[in-house]
Amino acid sequence: MEENLKQQYTSIIKIAIYGPESTGKTTLAKQLAEHFNTIWIPEFARDYLQDKWNKTKQICQQEDLLPIAIGQTKLENEGLQNANELLFSDTNLMVTKVFSDIYYGNTNPILLKAAKKHKYDLFILTDIDVPWEKDDLRDRPDNREDTFKLFEDALIQYNKPFIKISGSKEKRFQKAKLLINDFLEAKGRGFNSFDFIQFYQRNVELDKVKNQIHFLTAGIPRIDLDRIAKIDDGIEQMSKEEAIYYANFFENKKNQLKLKKFVPASGAASRMFKFLIDFLHDFKLGEESINAYINRKKAKNLSLFLIGIEKLPFYEKILSRVKIIFPEYESWGYDSKMFAFIKIMLAKNEFDFANKPKGVLPFHKYKSHCATPIEEHLNEAVYYAASNQKAHLHFTVSEEHQEDFEKIVESIKPKIENQFQTEINVSYSYQNKATDSIALDMENNLFRDDNDLLVFRPGGHGALIENLNRLDADIIFIKNIDNVIQNHIDEIALYKKALAGILLDKQQQIFLYLSQLDTDKVDKVFLDDVVTFIQTKLHFEVVEDFSKYTKESKIDYLKNYLNRPIRVCGMVKNEGEPGGGPFWVCDKKGLVFLQIVETTQIDETDATQVKILESSTHFNPVDLVCGIRNYRGVNFDLNEFVDHNSGFVVHKNKGGKELKAYELPGLWNGAMAKWLTVFVEVPLITFNPVKTVNDLLKTAHQPK
Repeated sequence: MEENLKQQYTSIIKIAIYGPESTGKTTLAKQLAEHFNTIWIPEFARDYLQDKWNKTKQICQQEDLLPIAIGQTKLENEGLQNANELLFSDTNLMVTKVFSDIYYGNTNPILLKAAKKHKYDLFILTDIDVPWEKDDLRDRPDNREDTFKLFEDALIQYNKPFIKISGSKEKRFQKAKLLINDFLEAKGRGFNSFDFIQFYQRNVELDKVKNQIHFLTAGIPRIDLDRIAKIDDGIEQMSKEEAIYYANFFENKKNQLKLKKFVPASGAASRMFKFLIDFLHDFKLGEESINAYINRKKAKNLSLFLIGIEKLPFYEKILSRVKIIFPEYESWGYDSKMFAFIKIMLAKNEFDFANKPKGVLPFHKYKSHCATPIEEHLNEAVYYAASNQKAHLHFTVSEEHQEDFEKIVESIKPKIENQFQTEINVSYSYQNKATDSIALDMENNLFRDDNDLLVFRPGGHGALIENLNRLDADIIFIKNIDNVIQNHIDEIALYKKALAGILLDKQQQIFLYLSQLDTDKVDKVFLDDVVTFIQTKLHFEVVEDFSKYTKESKIDYLKNYLNRPIRVCGMVKNEGEPGGGPFWVCDKKGLVFLQIVETTQIDETDATQVKILESSTHFNPVDLVCGIRNYRGVNFDLNEFVDHNSGFVVHKNKGGKELKAYELPGLWNGAMAKWLTVFVEVPLITFNPVKTVNDLLKTAHQPK
């Protein structure tokens, strides 16, 4: 009997339409078979049981299930001879198995074994969101949700590759067509059924996966630096008087504008405490002193941390907890005390600082409390990102951390709103899973976990261009979660508003030019004026043969260049901080324009490029003011202005195995590569990020 339940080997791709009764399986199987010019296998049980009913008026009994399973298997095996690349089965033995459990409380062991063993390239699980239709063989119109769950659970239990499909019959057909086309493409590229399901669940596009694999195997094209950007050559200098002028210009216009502050805040603070994590891992208390460890490891960061430990905003709270856990603390020596402090600060069942997002950590100590970066960003928002007594603040967070953010916001927002008589609206978004990227091992094979599933990694902060793209605002202030200070907020607000004023000033002129270019009332003098503006105010070199263009081509060229999102970026003098900087870069067409460039984007084997990099005078503090609407008031699609040939290859470790993954073009470099860009020098006081916990010991993060 088991021999009659064996599936015939085939290279035909088999799709099982699977689900409870009256969920449109037959209709969908017929539609798909016709569309893909192949055949479908009907439900053997229907004819078998209908014939039994007609002859005996008896319904299905458990002893009928094996003959039904044998008949279904035979139909499918025979159908393979006439199938064209694909075969659609209206039902399968797993359906029979689930119905056996529902009606009889068990399944014949022979049937169960065959149901588990039968393979299909893909199961399409039909949802119960279509009306139940009665016939002679259907008798379970109630508890459809419970029945559906049993069907779904069986697929999960026996590790079958499935995708649920819902909607009207026509919508299901349209969805299934696209689904199967994508599935065939994935199979053609060497991915298996479970790989495809991962793509589908993450909404990952196959073309993007293909590009990611290409970048990981062939490498990412390096940026071609033309020269550094410096004062009077790409970076505008701004006096205090000019800052006040542009800040007032912004103040006079802000109440007619929608303002928003955008704060990238996802990710844990693990890098902030890395040297302390290393210390806990490597240091053996009792076998050597901390001073000996510092000398052996050349651990300057640890030395600074211990020297300034009492100045940390959270010192007293952690110390208090340490003394509760270890009553004998006061009798200990220095090494034991410091080791216990660091251990409790990082322990997962205690403060767990390294696994929390930076935004919720105590950064600044005031007389009444310790403030988190969240609180400081709310304070900043009412200072420079508010109009009409309303401030709008948007955090990008990890989904698991949103509740922590909300608790802090709810606790401190009323106080700030009352103090400044300004309503604060806070919103959140997550990094889209569809922007995660695939990982390869060091031999360029797909990296898989212990369950043989593909490993994806977050696409980096460049993925946040999607979040930015969904905002509704005329002016957006962008500032990293850790770039807040305890003092000088008035000065910081002045320069943020000044950057916004510069943006509005340039944007106003750009919009006037674009509106005029839409008319026929342009002459050579006007066109030359636009070119001069582009070259002197937007720091862009037009093509050499522009003067030879026809009038229509000149207009098209200028409109294409000017009609872009715009950003004004604050730049501080380079004082050795790691990270990106402002440069003139050259594209493949030979055009030279301004861009923020990360060190990893440079070809380190090219001496000329390295020399340009090392001569950089300024650093990018990721302090941006952006305009994302066009001259007609419509939001740009920011994805159209991304340099998709840029990005980063990162090397990581998972489960003790090395992997490499692709990170998307950075939010302020490749993701904004085709924006209009203006660099403006701002004071160093505006840039005080907390990259390591020791940065909290700097003057800008200490009480006055």
